[in-house]
Order: sequence, then structure tokens, then C-alpha cells
Amino acid sequence: MSQTVVLRPAGTDEQATVRRLSYLDSSRPLRGEVMLGYVGQQAVAAVSLRDGRVVADPFVHSADVVEMLRAYAEGVRAGRANRHRARGVRRPRLGFAQ
Repeated sequence: MSQTVVLRPAGTDEQATVRRLSYLDSSRPLRGEVMLGYVGQQAVAAVSLRDGRVVADPFVHSADVVEMLRAYAEGVRAGRANRHRARGVRRPRLGFAQ
């Protein structure tokens, strides 16, 4: 039987969870906005939405969760980049010249 995978933003009360994953992955702690990936009730991976860095529990099968987190983070970062680019572009007004 497969378990449910849930991706959700890490709350401020989950900083210890993110640090634990970083420690298990032998990596620096993630900074900024972080998404956590859960399998069942267990956090198995996390991604920084700022730079796309991922940490994961090496003792749990987490490759699929890591792939989902990376895809989500890429989409968020691409959307933010497009919004920033669009702010600098003046769009023509629609209407009839008189």
C-alpha cells in the first residue's frame, strides 16, 4: 500500500524539522521560504524556494518527493521571475484613439 505524499510550506514551528533534514543530508540549513515534503506523517525532504536547494533524509526513500519539490520550486521561481519582468514592461492601453 502506498502512502500519501503532501507538499506544504514549512511553518515557523517546523524550523527544527528543516534543520534535522539538513543535518541528516550533511548540508547547510535551508534559508528563506521552505516547502516540506511529507510521506505519511514523516517529513522526508525540503526545498528552499529562494535558491532551489534541497535536503532530504537519506535513510528514507525520498527521490520521488525530492523530484516533486524541485518541480514545485522551479515553477514558483519562474513565476516570480516573470512577475518581476512584467513590472518593467509597459503594456499598451486598449481603446480607440480620438
